[in-house]
Amino acid sequence: MSIIVHHLENSRSQRILWLLEELSLPYSVKRYARNPKTMLAPPELKAVHPLGKSPVIEDDAMVVAETGAIVEYIVSKARNRLGAPAAPDDAMRYRHFLHYAEGSMMPPLMALLVIQRLGLLGRPARKTVQGMMDTHLDWLESELTTRPYFAGAEFTAADIMMSFSLEASRSRAGLDASRPHLIAWLDKMHARPAYQAALTAGGPYAYA
Repeated sequence: MSIIVHHLENSRSQRILWLLEELSLPYSVKRYARNPKTMLAPPELKAVHPLGKSPVIEDDAMVVAETGAIVEYIVSKARNRLGAPAAPDDAMRYRHFLHYAEGSMMPPLMALLVIQRLGLLGRPARKTVQGMMDTHLDWLESELTTRPYFAGAEFTAADIMMSFSLEASRSRAGLDASRPHLIAWLDKMHARPAYQAALTAGGPYAYA
């Protein structure tokens, strides 16, 4: 049986479609639209998992939530293709960025989203949170001056995990041509055939 991906439009679940395309694993997509007023996931997702979030996958009787956990599950299912490299330093970087994308990058990005929606009320916090993001982006820019991918010389699932946070950073956190290595990396990711195939499978995606 193929994996069922419960995919919310314009969300982190796009990464799961991309990973499955890279690994040529069979899957089907159940797509959900956001509430146009709140931009939240619809209540139907709670029938899949109590948190009502996306991504969630179903694989036979297994239901897996949380993007990082799903990535690890799929990489394991694919016998570690696109998983941790053999070299110890690269393997450590792989694990770091696999978790850094959600654990470190997404909290200030979510804060910026809330700040923007608050309008004038959010302005006092904007400079502080943007400063946090600039620290992340400056460090990530420096990381990609020494190697082509986040873990090392080869493309891995860590790059897939990092994609959404950097796409969102370009949309709302000031990532632009002043950090050329990050922009070049994003362009390279978007040019991958599997990334393009995932866009076809998932439907319109605002960050591509």
